[in-house]
Amino acid sequence: MTPPRTIPQLNVAITGGIGAGKSEALRAFARHGAATSSADEIVHRLYADPEVQQSLVERWGDDVLSGGEVDRKRIGELVFADRDELAWLESLLHPRVVAEQARWRSEQTAPLVVVEIPLLYETGGEERFDAVVVITAPEDTRRGRTDVADVTERQGRLLSDEEKAERADFVYVNDGSLDDLDAFVRSVVQRLAP
Repeated sequence: MTPPRTIPQLNVAITGGIGAGKSEALRAFARHGAATSSADEIVHRLYADPEVQQSLVERWGDDVLSGGEVDRKRIGELVFADRDELAWLESLLHPRVVAEQARWRSEQTAPLVVVEIPLLYETGGEERFDAVVVITAPEDTRRGRTDVADVTERQGRLLSDEEKAERADFVYVNDGSLDDLDAFVRSVVQRLAP
């Protein structure tokens, strides 16, 4: 049974473009005392769920599994080439991710809970949070930080950084050092502190 909270809790989402540094920002929030979680990590765990695996095999065949595990590269090839397939995958995973995040958040006793959600605005998830932090970076910087070869194609399916920034409570252009990012996160934590 989850113990009742004795202090108010602020729920914050981090979002932004591919390779912008969302995961680094999440780690910085953890260093500054926030309870943290990543939607991508939840998806990776869901890929190990037999029910999810069965749904994937029924949709796309056995070649989406490799050694009993979901072949994420193969899934990426299927969904980023076809918007309908991407929509189907999101309909499979999104409700499970939201439920897992809600369960996790309900168990936290820290006054600040921060969740990294790459598709926050695209899925209408901002309504579940008290504040949103957008991390962005110049395209050449993002390309240098990620192994994703098709950053431009995938970014094209997302809201622009400019639109995300307009809708966010806090925005950081992550083109400096990790110390600079840490200082930004510290300032956000201080501003959000009760």
